[in-house]
Amino acid sequence: MSAALLLIDIQQSFEHRPYWSDEGLAQFQQHVLALVAGCQAAGVPVVNILHTDNDDVFRKDSGLVKPMTFLSHTPAATFEKRVHNALTESGLLPRLNAQQITRLIVCGIRTEQCCETTTRVASDLGFAVDFVTEATLTFAMQYANGTRYSADEIKARTELVLADRFARICTVNEVLTSLELEYAA
Repeated sequence: MSAALLLIDIQQSFEHRPYWSDEGLAQFQQHVLALVAGCQAAGVPVVNILHTDNDDVFRKDSGLVKPMTFLSHTPAATFEKRVHNALTESGLLPRLNAQQITRLIVCGIRTEQCCETTTRVASDLGFAVDFVTEATLTFAMQYANGTRYSADEIKARTELVLADRFARICTVNEVLTSLELEYAA
């Protein structure tokens, strides 16, 4: 099975949103960097996905639609999307199909939005998906009735709805171990 790592929306735009928080950022960065290094060592392509839209910090001319500064890898490819999933109208899907990629490793920003949506669409399209929650980042949210959900609660909910339906929920170590076994064979 041929795999690709998708780095979804790990871009500077988010650092300029009012909900931005450094909570969990150091661990997120550490996990993403470990995934990138492990995938590159295994020969798995690392693909950057960047979100663009008409919102001020997500406009291409904002200068913020570029990878966060902690990322220094050279991606196999970079795609831009204007919707919540990385596979619709970005050009990514034809590229994956042409390279006979059948497994996607998903990480990025926001856990419950673009990462989850990409996972659901990918599963519906027949991809095996490893969802690496510890290599996703999200932010606390408040529901209309005043109930506040922490980033950890949102991540737990995302795992609940994706597990064994749309994805295999994995740690970085689990993904890298499976790649070592798969690519060593």
